[in-house]
Amino acid sequence: MPLGELAALGTALCWAFTAVCFAAAGARIGSLSVNLIRLVIALAMLTAFEAVVRGTALPLDASAHAWTWLSISGIVGFCIGDLCLFRALVVIGPRLSSLLMSLAPLLTAVFGWLLLGETLSATEALGMTLTIAGLGWAVLDRTPPAANHQGARAPKGRALAVGVALGIGGAAGQAGGLVLSKYGMGQYDPFAATQIRVIAGIAGFSLLFVVTGWWPRTIRALREGRAMLYTSAGAFFGPFVGVSLSLLAVQRTSTGVAAALMATSPILVIPIVMFVRRERVGLGGVLGAIVTVAGVILLVAG
Repeated sequence: MPLGELAALGTALCWAFTAVCFAAAGARIGSLSVNLIRLVIALAMLTAFEAVVRGTALPLDASAHAWTWLSISGIVGFCIGDLCLFRALVVIGPRLSSLLMSLAPLLTAVFGWLLLGETLSATEALGMTLTIAGLGWAVLDRTPPAANHQGARAPKGRALAVGVALGIGGAAGQAGGLVLSKYGMGQYDPFAATQIRVIAGIAGFSLLFVVTGWWPRTIRALREGRAMLYTSAGAFFGPFVGVSLSLLAVQRTSTGVAAALMATSPILVIPIVMFVRRERVGLGGVLGAIVTVAGVILLVAG
């Protein structure tokens, strides 16, 4: 299997574990605090890793071009994209939010074509279509249409419109972050490139917390031992390993193909929730997973 596609599937696997870890941490200390803390922990991991592997703790050997565009991609992906996604989860719930996030591969392919001149073969285009369709099928089957499990009604009117806009914003942030990362990174080390993105993300969230007065809540969150354990595990699988693998993926293959393979993480979560959390998965979830796997095979073969 080509290295880029293998790295993209590795990213999806990491994000499957990350979703479980951050969901558990966010339930205890709030998603905003988790967002910043996970980046700080990941920065420490990346710094130690780079010091051992490359002999330099910080990416000071990166060009001005790399620093500029990777920093922008960090703000777009970690801050804007994630903030839109987490807010969408509140407004329209996980079912519709996850469905809208499945648009990320399509938006990535469009952005990659506009900025990088990338194109997809017919096989890759068919594989992406099957992957997105399978993801949508599985996501729609996973969660009941109610906004939550407390009997709240599904969003309507303006709330639905705002939630959909936020969900699309989350998908666009993820797509834009990937394409800008590839543009800024070139052949630079993916882990060092991730380090630059994480530094920019920390700066963005820090400024946001100053404006919103969120720092006291985040400082209190540091005393929640179990939440910190979950956040640390999520930081390892997410910003440290997962994001670095995602940059390796877009470095070695087209951004659209990489994004489609990375988007399979909801499918990989299915066996986790089945065996760990004892959740039931319906026939639609299983069939959607099968369609997604067929798309993945075409993407890899293409």
